[in-house]
Amino acid sequence: MKMKKKTIAWMAMILSASAFGGSISWNETVQVTRSVPVYRDVTIRTPYQVCWKRCVPVIYRNGVEEPVAAIIGGVAGGVLGHQIGKGRGRDAATIGGAAVGALVGANLAETNRGSDCVVRRVCRTRYHERKERRLVRYRNIAWYKGHKIVKWSKKPLKKIVLHLEISY
Repeated sequence: MKMKKKTIAWMAMILSASAFGGSISWNETVQVTRSVPVYRDVTIRTPYQVCWKRCVPVIYRNGVEEPVAAIIGGVAGGVLGHQIGKGRGRDAATIGGAAVGALVGANLAETNRGSDCVVRRVCRTRYHERKERRLVRYRNIAWYKGHKIVKWSKKPLKKIVLHLEISY
């Protein structure tokens, strides 16, 4: 009789639950059958510097700038042209002498630049590269009622906890 009451109670609970719908959930633990390490190849770059001495050119001028030299050359050329020319050609000689003097003055200022070099230390960053194989994670494999269960982790597992749920 006791068994009958228990069975009736279970049937009543199942029928009442199915009338309203719901779910039942529980946890089960399964044994891991295999843990497979997963590796990844990585490149490790270590910086280092390579340095050397280089002669860096330094440009200096003779102290007279091009526009100043052109003006001085133009005045000197104009004076010389005025002295050489006669009559109506004197004006043309003055203008021509001023133009030629300006060109010569600017050219002399340009060519009288000197150059020198200063020794400087120059460095570049380079890299030593090496390949390394690193352990990334574990692929833990278990079986539950004919289904393969895979769980990824940072260390090998002995058991996997499954959260099971039945909705009705």
